[in-house]
Amino acid sequence: MSTSLPAALPELRPSAPDDAARTYLVKTLGCQMNVHDSEHMAGMLEQAGYVAASPVQAAAEDADVIVINTCAVRENAADKLYGNLGRLAASKRARPGMQIAVGGCLAQKDRAGIVERAPWVDVVFGTHNLDVLPVLLERARHNAAAQVEIEESLKVFPSTLPTRRESVYAGWVSISVGCNNTCTFCIVPHLRGKERDRRPGEILAEVQALVSQGAIEVTLLGQNVNSYGVEFGDRSAFAKLLRAAGAIEGLERVRFTSPHPAAFTDDVIAAMAQTPTVMPQLHMPLQSGSDRILRAMRRSYRSDKFLGILDRVRAAMPEAAITTDIIVGFPGETEEDFAETLRVVEASRFSSAFTFQYSPRPGTAAFDLPGQLPKAVVQERFLRLTALQDRISHEENQAQVGRTVQVLVAETEGRKDGSTHRVTGRAADNRLVHLAVPPATADAPRPGDLVTVTVTHAAPYHLVADSAVLGGTFEVRRTAAGDAWNRRRTGEEHSHGGSGDSCGTGAPRGPVVLGLPTLARR
Repeated sequence: MSTSLPAALPELRPSAPDDAARTYLVKTLGCQMNVHDSEHMAGMLEQAGYVAASPVQAAAEDADVIVINTCAVRENAADKLYGNLGRLAASKRARPGMQIAVGGCLAQKDRAGIVERAPWVDVVFGTHNLDVLPVLLERARHNAAAQVEIEESLKVFPSTLPTRRESVYAGWVSISVGCNNTCTFCIVPHLRGKERDRRPGEILAEVQALVSQGAIEVTLLGQNVNSYGVEFGDRSAFAKLLRAAGAIEGLERVRFTSPHPAAFTDDVIAAMAQTPTVMPQLHMPLQSGSDRILRAMRRSYRSDKFLGILDRVRAAMPEAAITTDIIVGFPGETEEDFAETLRVVEASRFSSAFTFQYSPRPGTAAFDLPGQLPKAVVQERFLRLTALQDRISHEENQAQVGRTVQVLVAETEGRKDGSTHRVTGRAADNRLVHLAVPPATADAPRPGDLVTVTVTHAAPYHLVADSAVLGGTFEVRRTAAGDAWNRRRTGEEHSHGGSGDSCGTGAPRGPVVLGLPTLARR
């Protein structure tokens, strides 16, 4: 479903009264892939001449263009979208010229139905054609009519698009898009298509570009990262990629998400253990501890294999923190099946878990399965599971008390930091740490700096390190990432887009924008 751009619109420049740059805001619903897609959307809008709304404007949803990047995985995804759109309808009536665009997985799924239900939406675009957003906005303004463009397959690899990075010290790097698995509960392959892998040289070039801008942490991103390389015939490609990325000078932390237990191999464990910059952290989705339910989900592993992977990871990296995803109430799940999930969770000792109540999604194989469970049954099991995981998480975190950890300071993760006079960041194993800073210190850490502290207190889902004010360990290592954050804050950084570099003018600027990295293909 697509149309061509009228000849009357030769340039992708937003028109605005008195040549003032139009402001934009991208709102993200959903997974890490959506977060990174939103960075591409922002990069394209900035390259086309739009300017990011200020934090105050963003909080008030006060922008000339608002883009909602949607998710379709959970049952309440549509409710979230239309709740946002309903709220924005009044804003649009009060702001002549304002535009609303909807992209992402729900846009790919519902298509023109979004405009039919919310006729004040100006643009709808899908997961396969992020690159058309600026064109569609201009076309909608020119034609004074909603524009819907959904492609059935990927036309432009998202990683070739300009990118406005939300963080200057850490970034996502996509290694693939799409998924070849056929899990019966999941609509992602239908909406994002078959897996397509980037070449290693392109990925490493993007990582190098991030590091050159000050980033010291990258997360390699894919729907199933450990199947990377199958498309070009190298089943060891992901382990090789981890080692190569980890060897890039200046990069201090490498993470990845998400692997699939069925394809997780020992060469990846070896690469993690033998590459110092690959962090001792693993997100390994379980989904269910019942072999019968795993079979119904078309998850091609069983609980014993899953636990065996965890055993081998911990043998190679005893300090590793392992997280997971679990679905409660899949069609046909019995009390015995659920008991198996509790058993595997107890044995796995996850540091944390993302737990979900099964959500029937039209278009998935599980939607038509018999044995859909009553809401009350699913809710009761969900509460039992979360209570168990809360206990385990607290116990695992209590074992961290007294341990010295190195924390990469973040910008916004601690909601209570202002009142507690702490800063927040992530330890190497990705645990959230709130840490105290000595009063009147001349060496206060900046976002992107690394701080060595001792854990003094544990809660189920965070650690507290008050060693600095208790006379214990507090060492700040100022990094290139912290320098980059400071340049961004003071407006001294450069912005990198697809059309070249332009120096800052002294005004505060947004995050770094990167265009397509270039490196010889392998």
